[in-house]
Amino acid sequence: MGDFVTVGSFQKLPRLATRAFSTTTKQMKNKVPDHQKLFQADNGLPVHIKGGTTDVLLYRLTMTITLAGTGYSLFWILCACQPQGK
Repeated sequence: MGDFVTVGSFQKLPRLATRAFSTTTKQMKNKVPDHQKLFQADNGLPVHIKGGTTDVLLYRLTMTITLAGTGYSLFWILCACQPQGK
C-alpha cells in the first residue's frame, strides 16, 4: 500500500524544480561576450578555425570524411557504368 503517490508529493514538485534550476542559473557565467570577441577578432584566421585546436581537428575530420565519401560514391558510379561481362 506504500507504492501510491500522495498529493503532498505533487505539491513539492514545483518548488523542487524551481530550486534546481535557479541555483544552476545563478552559478553560470555568460560566455557569449567572450566568444564574440574571439570570433570577431581580426587575426587573419578563417572563422571555422578561430576556436583553436579542436575546431581545426573537427574541420579536417569533416573534410576527410566528405572527400572519402565523394570518392567512394564516384567509384561505385564508375563501376555501375561499366558494361557487364557475360
